[in-house]
Amino acid sequence: MILLVVIASVLIVAVAIYQYREEAKDYHENRLERKEAQIKQSIAYTLKETTYPPTTENLGLIFRTDIYRIANVQNAPFNIYDLEGELILSSRTTFENDSISHCIDAEVMNHLKESPNKRYVVEKLTAGDKYQASYTYITDKRFKPIGILNLPYFPDNSFSNKELKEFLFRLTGVYLLMLLIAIALAYIVSKYITRSLQTITDKITQTDLTKRNEKIIVDNPGEEIGKLINSYNGMIDELEQSAVKLARSEREQAWREMAKQVAHEIKNPLTPMQLSVQSFERKFDPTDPNIKKKLTEYSKTLIQQIDTLSSIASAFSNFADMPAQQNETLNVVKIVKLALDIFNEKYIRFQAEEKEIIAKLDRTQLIRVVTNLVKNAIQAVPDVEDPEIVVSVASENGTIIISVKDNGVGIVDEYKDKVFEPKFTTKSSGMGLGLGMVKNIVETYKGSIDFNSEYGAGTTFTVKIPKAE
Repeated sequence: MILLVVIASVLIVAVAIYQYREEAKDYHENRLERKEAQIKQSIAYTLKETTYPPTTENLGLIFRTDIYRIANVQNAPFNIYDLEGELILSSRTTFENDSISHCIDAEVMNHLKESPNKRYVVEKLTAGDKYQASYTYITDKRFKPIGILNLPYFPDNSFSNKELKEFLFRLTGVYLLMLLIAIALAYIVSKYITRSLQTITDKITQTDLTKRNEKIIVDNPGEEIGKLINSYNGMIDELEQSAVKLARSEREQAWREMAKQVAHEIKNPLTPMQLSVQSFERKFDPTDPNIKKKLTEYSKTLIQQIDTLSSIASAFSNFADMPAQQNETLNVVKIVKLALDIFNEKYIRFQAEEKEIIAKLDRTQLIRVVTNLVKNAIQAVPDVEDPEIVVSVASENGTIIISVKDNGVGIVDEYKDKVFEPKFTTKSSGMGLGLGMVKNIVETYKGSIDFNSEYGAGTTFTVKIPKAE
């Protein structure tokens, strides 16, 4: 609205200025024609009353004194030229001193001769002022040209300019008032519109998939605002239905992930149990004097794995984290070495810089971290001629460092960024949850796990866990 008022005011001002200039131009053209007609009428009367023959040669004699009288009566100076354009008489005592003032320009003479009404008007400039000069023929009684009448006309626009300024002043006042009214109306209308839009904006900003969203209710909305509100309310209904479907899908996905993780967690202790039983069957000798001691160690290993299965089942039944952390003060060197006892591979070596590294950790989860890393190392060296896996434990600046190094096939560069992603695996069997689970356990203790690998040369996984205070 404001822009339209401003544009309209500018256009009206431009049109008004143009109209005043055109009117002034028409007025001066008509005034020049009237002056010219009046002077020609006076010249014709003088030619009628003179005793000299009306010829070009006698024009100087005929109008020798009458030219001043006519110019004074008509209040308009003029000049008389012969048919060749040479000045004969001028009503002014001092006319233009240059050569042009004493003879008509050849171009003007040509235009005058070619003009159908035998009249030609040209604009000229003198002393910085513009003026019009009309040229027309002086004729005798038989309308035969005997001379050329030149009438210089200096237009006076002071009156029209004054009127234009007064008109523009009044117009500016009117449009300033209209502009103020337009601003007030625009403010009221915009407030009315934006109030509804602000309500819609607030509701859209508050839209949340996790909760029930309120619909927009606005009294007497406009047609466009009403359509927008109806579209938003329809979207809220569809969003609510989609949220229900999404929640159901997320629950189903969560159950599937939980089932996979539980299966993987159950499979972890079953494997060492199977290996322990097979080792017991192979090495059992009733006549061995240390049979009782070995039987106790095998039983202890089986009981630990059974306890792990029990904790997994309890966690699953209670919808808790699997399994819940039971931190206890333990010797990390001893627990890591105990975790390696379930493996029968002779190429697995254990190294420790210290006999005791005391920390507060969960025994079961520490064993699972070690067994998962060793299992991955074993799966990496089946095709190696002289396989070797080195498990080492050390401590540095209050941090426990456990590393598992193998000389297996290594990891290609394109898979290095995906090693710890759940469900990622390069093996033909397994669900790829092992390393992801290890990473979660380590990060629970505010630790970190990293690896260095060279394809075809081997891999080293390094676990760093801060000691509990």
